[in-house]
Amino acid sequence: MTGFKGCGTALFTPFKYGKPDLDAMARCVRCQVKAGIDFLVPLGTTGETPTLSDEEKLDVYRCTRENAGGVPVVVGVGTNSVTGTLANIRLLKDADAFLVVAPYYNKPPQRGMYEYFKAIAGETDKPIILYNVPGRTGSNIEAETTLRLASDVSNIVAVKEASGKLDQIYAILDGRPEGFSVLSGNDDDTFKLMSKGADGVISVASNVVPAMMAEFVHAMQDGQFGRAEDLDRKMSALFKNLFIEPNPIPGKAAMALLGQMENSLRLPLVSATPDTVALMKETLENLNIL
Repeated sequence: MTGFKGCGTALFTPFKYGKPDLDAMARCVRCQVKAGIDFLVPLGTTGETPTLSDEEKLDVYRCTRENAGGVPVVVGVGTNSVTGTLANIRLLKDADAFLVVAPYYNKPPQRGMYEYFKAIAGETDKPIILYNVPGRTGSNIEAETTLRLASDVSNIVAVKEASGKLDQIYAILDGRPEGFSVLSGNDDDTFKLMSKGADGVISVASNVVPAMMAEFVHAMQDGQFGRAEDLDRKMSALFKNLFIEPNPIPGKAAMALLGQMENSLRLPLVSATPDTVALMKETLENLNIL
């Protein structure tokens, strides 16, 4: 199996009247496809997935699939237990691939991390993308563990690296087996990582500016580094401001300003402060999209 490449979008889950707004979801997915996004990632961190019931997860997945126009759909299934993650895989079994986050809260040692991902991958023939985001999970998948999994487990085909540990990610790039993809998990690391050979990004910003992010990533893939650098610089404030409060709070404020969805989140997340809304308005105006 080979990994994923290009620009994937970590999709927001729109809410209305306290429930997933599938009409808004469908519109956003179609917008992503039209903009040239390479693959879609519902039910990840950005999608507020821990707050969703199994029925809601299915609704969000099916809505994404039905509007994806053949674009691959990678679903987030990770929990902090083998049982919970495999339950999500069974629930969402028709997905093209699964994004599996490092077990959160447990803080496993590296040998536990290895055995966990190996056990998950052994229960499906679908591709698995590892997701390393220590700022959310409290534990880091070290480069040696990622490379061991990439070499030992045939359907572990990629890693989404959001650790911000550039030396660690470069070590993965240097040591990975053929066909294993390295995807940036931070928009603002994408230029640096793709310059070193990374294969793309799973992006938050592409919810807001899908065509611009797709153009940026495709320019990197095509070796048009000057054009890509210009776009990276143009979007740098957006990359930063989308995390001025915890993701996806600022992003949903931006999408509401653009008329794409309501500025509605589920507790324990809350809507953006007035200052954040004002900042996102200024950011969008500077990008000439508002």
